[in-house]
Amino acid sequence: MSTEARLPTVTPLGPDSVAWHVVGDRRLLLGAGTALLLQVAHPVVGAGVHDHSNYTEDPWGRLDRTIDSLLSQVFGGREAVAEAERLREMHKAIKGVDHHGERYHALNPEAYWWVHGSTFWTTVRMHEVFVQPLPDKEKRRFYAEWRRVGLLLGLREHHMPEDLEGFEAYFDDVVANRLEDNHTVRELLRSITMRDTPPPPWWFLPEALWRPVRPAGGNVLTLCAIGLLPPALRERLSLKWTDTDERRLRRLGAITRAAGKRVPDRIRLYPKAYRAKSLDDVH
Repeated sequence: MSTEARLPTVTPLGPDSVAWHVVGDRRLLLGAGTALLLQVAHPVVGAGVHDHSNYTEDPWGRLDRTIDSLLSQVFGGREAVAEAERLREMHKAIKGVDHHGERYHALNPEAYWWVHGSTFWTTVRMHEVFVQPLPDKEKRRFYAEWRRVGLLLGLREHHMPEDLEGFEAYFDDVVANRLEDNHTVRELLRSITMRDTPPPPWWFLPEALWRPVRPAGGNVLTLCAIGLLPPALRERLSLKWTDTDERRLRRLGAITRAAGKRVPDRIRLYPKAYRAKSLDDVH
């Protein structure tokens, strides 16, 4: 059966899902660097991004498209099916030879699932630090839903660990035995510092006003990107992390948790998540 014929048979997530309550909060953007580092440290993903991505030339556009895709997968309803098909079609052309001399393809199920699965892990981790830890029961439901989105994306049942315990063992094994330091990791780490990053196009900030803001933004993104990583991967990438850094991350987490309780949903949530939830409230 073709992918196009099979994908629509998977029911997209709806308002009864845990994912609708844990994805869509703007605070989770603080963990974007961690998610990307986990992904590009996988040799297949790192090679594909190095050879085919333009994120260094258009970092804000690339980030915006990535977030919009994720929100479509969770909140899009039937749009999630179209987004899954678009992603698979786009990834068909992403192939080549990596720096180990091995051929790679972006639709390799191992790599395709790693991107999806590591996003789950990062979302749970970001909630622990910046929102509130998910209760065990909700975390299990969230993982089961994430597998469902994986099926929508074209993965098969056997590509994904069956339950949360299986996923956690799988994740630890990939971190310990599969992830690596590579050119894309180093390029991404430089990009996160925002030293040469232009202002976001939606801010309409002139360079003169953006210049003094940029270092603070880069420091926060770097702190979060490194601090949320599994310690074993931090060590492999030779990333410095001190007790002072840990205290700074905890303080930032306390601030974001407190602020989130006072910010209205219209501002706290991404528009696609807010609209979906608002429509559900109406119905």
